Amino acid sequence: MGEDQVSQRASARRRPLMTVQRIDHVVLTVADLERSIAFYERVLIMTAVTFGEGRHALTFGDQKLNLHHAGREFSRRREGPRPGRSICA
Repeated sequence: MGEDQVSQRASARRRPLMTVQRIDHVVLTVADLERSIAFYERVLIMTAVTFGEGRHALTFGDQKLNLHHAGREFSRRREGPRPGRSICA
């Protein structure tokens, strides 16, 4: 097999099967809601918002991070979310 064929095969393997246009939100499970909000506001200049029945999120542009307080998540996963480990998209 020539170099060109190897290069073409490698290039074909790297092509995405689909292109993501937008992610509505990402859910982060956090141990300390207030500290997490303060961190993201201070370091990443995100805006904290409250919605629904006291739910919390951080926004930046059209993107949103929903925050779930560990132990009080809105939907339980089979293994259960854990601070610093589980991201639900």
